[in-house]
This record gives sequence, C-alpha cells and structure tokens, in this order.
Amino acid sequence: MKKTEKDIKKEFQKLTTETEPKSNILKDCFYAFIVGGIICDIGQFFNNYFLSKGVPKEEVGTYVAVVMVFIGALLTGVGIYDRIANFAGAGTVVPITGFANSIVSPAMEFKKEGYVFGVGAKMFTIAGPVLVYGISTSVIVGIIHYLISLF
Repeated sequence: MKKTEKDIKKEFQKLTTETEPKSNILKDCFYAFIVGGIICDIGQFFNNYFLSKGVPKEEVGTYVAVVMVFIGALLTGVGIYDRIANFAGAGTVVPITGFANSIVSPAMEFKKEGYVFGVGAKMFTIAGPVLVYGISTSVIVGIIHYLISLF
C-alpha cells in the first residue's frame, strides 16, 4: 500500500514530536534572567569604575559599551560565550555582549572563505538586520521628534 503525502506528514509530525527535546521553560527563564542580570551587573561595575576615575558622565556610556563589546567578542573568540549562551539562552542575547557575539561568530565561521568574501561578506548576516531596522527606526523617530518640535 502506497503512503499518501498526508500520511507521510502525519508520520513526520509524530516522529518530530517524539524526538524533540523537552524544555523546562521556567528553568530556562530563570537562567536567562540570572545570566542576563550578571552581564548587566558587569556593565554597571564598569559604569561605576569609569565614573570613579573621573570620566565625564556624558562619555561613560560609550566607554562601557566599548568594554562590553570587547568582552563579548573576546569570550566568543575563545569559545566561552557559546557555552554561556547554551546555558542561559536569551539571557546572553539581549545585552550588548550578544550583539558582539552575533558579529564575531559568523566572522570566525567564514574566515576560511577569505577576508573579503568570507569575513567581510558574512560578518553581518546575523547583526545586519538588527542594524538596518535599528537605524531605520531611529531615523523615523528622529524625524517625528523634529516635526513635533516645530509645533
């Protein structure tokens, strides 16, 4: 007897459901919250450190962003960030270190294809859409703010 496409889809769905890893959402949310909070605490530490060293308040955010991106890129480069991300999930994606990871990971993966067609072309495959929509949204908000300030 020949299986129909509908039977094959049902069988595939059943097999997928049986082999799919079960996730404990409460535990995953807890780990994401804790690790994301620790990353933010590290950022706050650097914020307080730079303020204590006399960095002007207007510039501290830039300093902290640079340090956190560096830490995220460094940990990605040595393979630690991926292990943290496997444990904490979304807790590592939201902070700025997740942005650094989203740029460094593809760059490392495609390095073997060369610096132009590998690293240069593939570096922003994950972060590119975030940049495009972030910049586009900031331009729209800026225009709206400007138009509101005219009245």
